[in-house]
Amino acid sequence: MSQLQDVLQLRVRYSETDQMGTFYNSRALEWFECARTELMRRRLNLSYAALEEKGVFLPLVEAHLEFQGGARYDDLLDIASTVDVSGRAKLRFEVQIKQNATGKPVVRGYTVHAFADAGGKPIRPPVWFLEMLQKAAAPTATDSPLK
Repeated sequence: MSQLQDVLQLRVRYSETDQMGTFYNSRALEWFECARTELMRRRLNLSYAALEEKGVFLPLVEAHLEFQGGARYDDLLDIASTVDVSGRAKLRFEVQIKQNATGKPVVRGYTVHAFADAGGKPIRPPVWFLEMLQKAAAPTATDSPLK
């Protein structure tokens, strides 16, 4: 299955900076969350709330971050994310955050999420979700092979 991709733009808010004037490191995971939430909303037409209403939850089971550069208050960031099924019952979101103006890398990494029911018990990905993901990731006639 090809990967599903999306790019979100966020501006660094003053509350996200530390005494050194750069973004505080824990904010990266919050930005990762924004990116994966919007990827699902934009590309699958499925919000986390709607997913949870169907009894499917995506608890975080692993996170990896590589800090590559800085970002200061009011910097516009491009957050590119991809998602793919990892193993039999997990989703892996790869994320790359770059400065919009310069393309300089800020943070890259990934998060891995298990599929679980409302009680936290692991479940297999629902067939309807896998079909939705596959359909959204399928190339269309407007996709350029030169990307």
